[in-house]
Amino acid sequence: MSEHTEAIKSNLGDAGTHLKQAASAAGSAVKSAAGAATDELRIGSAQVRAELGDSATAGSFAAQHLGSAAGEQIDALAEKGRDLLDSAAELIRERPLAAFGVAFAAGWIISKLGRSDK
Repeated sequence: MSEHTEAIKSNLGDAGTHLKQAASAAGSAVKSAAGAATDELRIGSAQVRAELGDSATAGSFAAQHLGSAAGEQIDALAEKGRDLLDSAAELIRERPLAAFGVAFAAGWIISKLGRSDK
């Protein structure tokens, strides 16, 4: 064999060896990337679970405060209702004839409206 043929064989052998090493390195890189992606997915999944848990906790606290706020509003409305009844009772005590006249007129109007539908 000639010197050039030997050089070609040697160079092709070296190229083959380098190709094998490149394929092995690529396989290792893919495995490493898959492992890193898996780790990132685990971390992301844990973060999502944590955020969902925090969201549920915050929603629960909001619901508790909502109940308290509704109770406060009901108490305030009841107090306003009592104040309105007290002022109406006071007005009736001060002007009983006017209160009777207003009540009579309201009853008469309601009865007329009820009859006009028939």
